[in-house]
Amino acid sequence: MRYRKFNKWGNYVIMRKDKMLRKHMPKTRIVTQRQLLRMLLQYGMIYMKPDSGQQGRGVMKVEMRKGRKRRYVYQLGVRKQTFATYHQAYASLRKRMKGERYVVQKGVWLLRHRGRPFDIRLMIQRAPRGGFKTTGTFTRVAHPRKIVTNGSQGGSIYATDVVLRKFASPARRRKLYRRMNILAHRTVRQLRHVSPGIKELGLDYAIDRNLKPWILEVNSKPGISPYTLLRDKSIVRRIVRYGKAYGKKYSLVVRKAKRGT
Repeated sequence: MRYRKFNKWGNYVIMRKDKMLRKHMPKTRIVTQRQLLRMLLQYGMIYMKPDSGQQGRGVMKVEMRKGRKRRYVYQLGVRKQTFATYHQAYASLRKRMKGERYVVQKGVWLLRHRGRPFDIRLMIQRAPRGGFKTTGTFTRVAHPRKIVTNGSQGGSIYATDVVLRKFASPARRRKLYRRMNILAHRTVRQLRHVSPGIKELGLDYAIDRNLKPWILEVNSKPGISPYTLLRDKSIVRRIVRYGKAYGKKYSLVVRKAKRGT
């Protein structure tokens, strides 16, 4: 199989060769009319994402709702649309895809902060003295009317521990952070097989109701400006220092993300 660097499908194909990573990755497939229906029948809720998309643009949540009559519902941005048949829904979705290649990903029911879904961004970088090290995390809480958590889409930035402490004891949080760290290192190892020049990655984790981390996406050019919204300024200083060691410069200007309150 031909591998394209740093698109969602290519990353998925490479990463799932690692047994541990495979257990923490939602099932993902290339969108076709038949494959999308198969995933909806299996999971009831899925996400469609542009294979090469960034910043949450074009992401759609699709649900198959059962009742007296089956309904197909999808949301893009703040707008929801409902259809009586799958063929009607897919015709509308296909227009939204605008000819781009999309992937379909098993939906993970995210934990919520103040009623809004959230995920966690983790930064892993090449350390100045060799090897790789996790250098920081933050939590992104979605805009009240949107399905994506990205700051560019109106999300709010929180310190990870502030959000997770109502869901888990300190011991359970430490266990979760250890697992996320291990997964990040294994992700670097897998992707460096095909892209040995990797120096940093940003991993997006969904946390489900059992506190299991799911790797939603891997970003090869993660923005770090959201870290400037955290009270702990040592995190962004460390990230900048590590990046400087391998010649990276970052924009620290926050354009749309908000500090969580």
